[in-house]
Amino acid sequence: MTLSIYLVLTPNVLMLDYAGPAEALRMARDMGAPLALHTCGPQAAIHTSLGTGLSGLEPLPAQLPPRSLVLVVGNSNEEVDYATDAARTVVQWLKTAPQGDTRLASICSGALLLAQAGCLDGRHCTTHHTLIADLQACAPTAQVAMDRIFVDDGRVLTSAGITTGIDLALYIVEQAAGPELAARVARRLVMYQRRGAHDPQVSPWLAYRNHMHPAVHRAQDAVARAPERSWTLEDLAAVACVSARHLSRLFALHTGISVVAYQQQLRIARAQEMLVHNPLLSQERLAQACGFASARDFRRVWQRCGGVAPVTGRSSAR
Repeated sequence: MTLSIYLVLTPNVLMLDYAGPAEALRMARDMGAPLALHTCGPQAAIHTSLGTGLSGLEPLPAQLPPRSLVLVVGNSNEEVDYATDAARTVVQWLKTAPQGDTRLASICSGALLLAQAGCLDGRHCTTHHTLIADLQACAPTAQVAMDRIFVDDGRVLTSAGITTGIDLALYIVEQAAGPELAARVARRLVMYQRRGAHDPQVSPWLAYRNHMHPAVHRAQDAVARAPERSWTLEDLAAVACVSARHLSRLFALHTGISVVAYQQQLRIARAQEMLVHNPLLSQERLAQACGFASARDFRRVWQRCGGVAPVTGRSSAR
């Protein structure tokens, strides 16, 4: 199913807040992600933080399609910009247009507009570090995180300052089209991937990707597509178009870990995702589905990668 994403812009929009995430999403769409992108706002033409203009904005839709995503983009001078009629129009629209299955998201100071509309009441959220106090004042019942790249609170996603909107966009791409395509977009953007909603650490699906060696990326793509498969070094070398010995050396040089350790981390990540959707899965079922030889092997690797026993991990994954 295609995910319709509405990027909502108000006058004096901070250009990097808009252009960075929009380009990441556009690249993902062009690579095959099921995304439909719309740039909209209360005005068809606006000025930006750079002094240039943007035109051709769609009007704020009176009705949103099922399971759509509204992404409110930040501004460069919130105190002035969010006191305008245009900003008040967006706040009123946010109160009425989203449906029960609409997801809401913000980049940087866009969280303030979500807060003014009451969309952050009682939720975990974040914003630019200089606006934490403002967000707490706008949404006194919200639990505002001060040290997160972005926060996923189910129906609502909020990102921190400016460039973290790209991290949020990659997260949206991963949810819509999978980790391999998200990694391809990140590589095209030539960026380090700081991935974590309530966790500031790097997502295992995009960890060890901040290099530029194509053969290693081809091997990593293959493992990410099927971490449960019993990949031999020769299998991956054939995919990477290098010898097995050369791949082993390249992999360690450019990622800092071995091929086996990389695959084990992705298998554990897959197990953790499965537990989120079904916390009652047995260790035997998880081991089989994720490519481990036995439940004992699964527990051993889990403890080494996650630092907690599978039962504890199962509880924390809910």
